[in-house]
Amino acid sequence: MKIDTFFAELKRRNVYKVAVAYIVAGWALSQGIAQVFPVFDIPNWVIRLIVVLIVVGLPIALVLSWMFEITPEGIKRTGAADAVGQHSRGHTWIYIVIVAAAFSIGLFFLGRYSAGNKESGLPPAAAGSLPEKSIAVLPFENLSRDPDNAYFAEGVQDEILTRLAKVADLKVISRTSTQHFKSAPENLRDIAKQLGVTNILEGSVQKAADQVRVNVQLINAMTDAHMWADTYDRKLTDIFAVESEIAKTIAETLQARLTGSEKSLIAKTPTVNPEAYELYLKGRFFWNKRTGDDLRKSIEYLKQAIAKDPGYALAYAALADSYGILRFYGGASPNESIVPATAAAKKALELDDSLAEAHASLGLIATEELEIHRGVSELERAVQLNPNYATAHHWLSLALTALGQSDRSITELKRALELDPLSMIINADLSIGYLYARRYDEAEAQARKTLEIDSRSFVAHYYLGMALQLKGQLKEAIPEFQKAVELNNDPYSIAMLAQAYARNGQMDEARKLLAHLNEMAKSAEVPEYALALAYASLREKEHAIEALEHGFAGGNKSYLFLLPGDPFLDDLRGDPRFEALVQKITRGK
Repeated sequence: MKIDTFFAELKRRNVYKVAVAYIVAGWALSQGIAQVFPVFDIPNWVIRLIVVLIVVGLPIALVLSWMFEITPEGIKRTGAADAVGQHSRGHTWIYIVIVAAAFSIGLFFLGRYSAGNKESGLPPAAAGSLPEKSIAVLPFENLSRDPDNAYFAEGVQDEILTRLAKVADLKVISRTSTQHFKSAPENLRDIAKQLGVTNILEGSVQKAADQVRVNVQLINAMTDAHMWADTYDRKLTDIFAVESEIAKTIAETLQARLTGSEKSLIAKTPTVNPEAYELYLKGRFFWNKRTGDDLRKSIEYLKQAIAKDPGYALAYAALADSYGILRFYGGASPNESIVPATAAAKKALELDDSLAEAHASLGLIATEELEIHRGVSELERAVQLNPNYATAHHWLSLALTALGQSDRSITELKRALELDPLSMIINADLSIGYLYARRYDEAEAQARKTLEIDSRSFVAHYYLGMALQLKGQLKEAIPEFQKAVELNNDPYSIAMLAQAYARNGQMDEARKLLAHLNEMAKSAEVPEYALALAYASLREKEHAIEALEHGFAGGNKSYLFLLPGDPFLDDLRGDPRFEALVQKITRGK
């Protein structure tokens, strides 16, 4: 048969019309089921199977249209229909297209109506306020025979979370909040509501010698639908590729937009040395415990990781984090913490300028060292590089507080809280954000909310005491300061209790505590700021200002960046020396 005769025959037998009608009808059907099936929790593989069958059916439909003809008397073979001069009605295929389109539109609105009804039956937190492109990575279960490999399972979870956090189009909950839950809980829906997400990733890790097995499953916690699952059996040297593949698949499954730079960040291999990687994971494992002893262990492991791979930028960034908070949790002096933290952060950025963690560490150090504008710049860069990095938003809020930008500071704290809703310290610091904005009722409420998360948080008791005192409830504030001293016995808690006693007329008790602080200063780090708080309440303004000036000139600068807006130093305002000090701090070095 000649080619032109063949195409003419295709047209005569309505093969073209059947092809168009089939494609339109198939597309309409696939769109309809994609709308309706998820509402009834029908698995995605069923939808995919139907789409495959529709595609496979196209050549079958074309063959049947060649072999048979629809006539007024029914379906007949084409040869028989030609013999009696019967052919299909010319507009039949148009009717098929119209019916298919109507069917598709009907399924579309049915799906929307069903989804609306289903969602309206949920509590407000689940019925519209939870973003679809949001995820929490729960702790991975350690299936290794050796329980000491728990650090590895935790590290894999943390690495996947960190890679996901690079995607600006996703809301990713910080590890601080997810670690409150076990690896495979039964009440996923409740957990998702607490964390403010729609999706949950569960997983397990099994490590034996240089072999690793990682199991993961992505679940829509609102519908309990399993969206994706996979198992990876790889060598330890391939673990970064596994973490990258998991993060990329999750982002694509949640239909998150991925920029070119984000794809590169997700796929990045931080080290090719598996020993260095394991030492890094151990360092991060102890860093997360937040005690002085554990931070020192973290520092040792991270130093070993760097010795194995001197080009390991993430290990330097982690080392900067550990040194950076050692002064808060381990009583280290500035020379023992700030100096090595600064050096490690700078080295990390020298190796990889895209590390948000290193920029954030430098930002906090700069803020603490009263280079506040530089601190803001570094922290804004960290947020730009990783919008899901709750710590960067948190520390940025502290720097903004120093500059008197209370509204923006509170906005950053609230964003940090969205990303890390169960973080004790972020919840607590939102209270002080309200305090510096002179919104004392909200400060009290936030401090009480923090105590619901951790009733033994000395910081929350400390902030609650501050809020109550500033509301004029001094007698109720004193027990909160006493509780803070009982729980932590740190210089600031002692100083706040001393000033509360003084303002309540209990001068002897206040002076005893001040004497205790001065005695402590002979053998330990006592910030001059803490001494100034006690002196100011005892109306010893000269001593208070001298202590602050000494701290600024080269003493302990701990929290001096908060001095400009501190309501507990209002007694000093108007004094030329104090105002000059405020100007020096806000202007920056």
